[in-house]
Amino acid sequence: MDLRAIAQDVPDYQVFMTIDELNASSHRLAAEFPGLVSIRVVGQTRRGDPIELLTIAGGERQAFVFGGPHPNEPIGTMTIEYLSRRLCEDSALRDELGYTWHFIKSIDADGMRLNEGWMKGPFTPTNYARHFFRPAPFDQVEWTFPIEYKTLKFDAPLPETQALMRVIDEVKPTLLYSLHNAGFGGVYYYISEACEPLYATFHDIPTWFDLALDLGEPEMNNAVTLAPAIYQMLTSRDSYDYLEQNGIADPAEVLKSGASSAEYASRHGSFFLVVEMPYYDEPRVNDQTPTDVLRRTAILEGLDSQDAFEAWILDRMAEVKADLRLETPISRAVNAFLSTGAQYRQASRQWAQTSEETNRPATQAEYFSNLLGARFYRLLILGMFARMMEAEVEAGNASAAIRSAAEQARARLETQGADLESQLNYRVIPIRSLVGVQTCAGLATAAYLRDR
Repeated sequence: MDLRAIAQDVPDYQVFMTIDELNASSHRLAAEFPGLVSIRVVGQTRRGDPIELLTIAGGERQAFVFGGPHPNEPIGTMTIEYLSRRLCEDSALRDELGYTWHFIKSIDADGMRLNEGWMKGPFTPTNYARHFFRPAPFDQVEWTFPIEYKTLKFDAPLPETQALMRVIDEVKPTLLYSLHNAGFGGVYYYISEACEPLYATFHDIPTWFDLALDLGEPEMNNAVTLAPAIYQMLTSRDSYDYLEQNGIADPAEVLKSGASSAEYASRHGSFFLVVEMPYYDEPRVNDQTPTDVLRRTAILEGLDSQDAFEAWILDRMAEVKADLRLETPISRAVNAFLSTGAQYRQASRQWAQTSEETNRPATQAEYFSNLLGARFYRLLILGMFARMMEAEVEAGNASAAIRSAAEQARARLETQGADLESQLNYRVIPIRSLVGVQTCAGLATAAYLRDR
């Protein structure tokens, strides 16, 4: 298998496809390859739309690949768009790998529709934030699988999660590939078990597309590093234990969600892969030069900034609480993030203050993660708060407090977005590069599992 040749063949996609465009493309593929491709409905979304599984017939091994596990993450939908067609057109590749392939292009299609406002561009951080939506933890398909662990008991899988459970139990995949992506930074990986022969390939693939590994702060402090930018997949149990060990009396009250698809598929011995891809990169995300700031100081400063940010939103929420009328996916998300953020930061603060890992100079990458990367993610929450207030106004809510909050939030979003962009030397990463890395990493993993 010539991964480099496959990488070079990825089209130069200019925009992301909408849910309707993705569905239409799947049916065109099935019509073009009727003896090879089949489509069947495996469930319904919360709004009642069919969830379609696209299957490409092949060998005895089973690979299950799903995109959009969080609905603000459409890179994987484009990866499936390319990979599914490539497998149909390239019988030699299909035969060499020896898998039957199953795809769901976007498992949270309802949520992804709420992100379609930015998917045709412009691809600036501020425009991304204007139209951003990410569900509350208990509304996330990827994190609502059943679990019972200590005080954490979750048995309310979403309809979309139930569809994934049915497919996983039916096909018992050798490879389960959940196509996530991040917003800012570099490329990094989560895997369900150590696979040393793949590490060099995982490190090489981004360089083919002029992308950097993400060597800044991991997204979770308790992430286990197997190799640079390669982490052991975190479980709900890991998150529970981390919170418990860092001063949270009942972690279940903070998590308020379930297990991941990786945890569920472990009953079948499935190998689980995530390749986290950024929309933007910046020279500092991979800079290992030491700064004159302690890593501990940088982390704590970032947490202080997050406290101040949430305090501003909480003040606005207090002003409008009595006048709110709507419950929407966006309002549920905003309320959930505000209700648990302080406790997560409490645990992070204790870890930063007590861990010897933080008692050294921060690298430029770590400093960037804590001070600038974190600002980007705060901008996204601000964007959702603005959308929450604007939805009230658009629904006819005449409250002066809500109208004021909507205006303040929108103005703050534009000001802070412009200020952040002025401090970044960022590049919008070509979609073909993102698709290429996810495609090549997935194919390399499939080949590794075939030969193991």
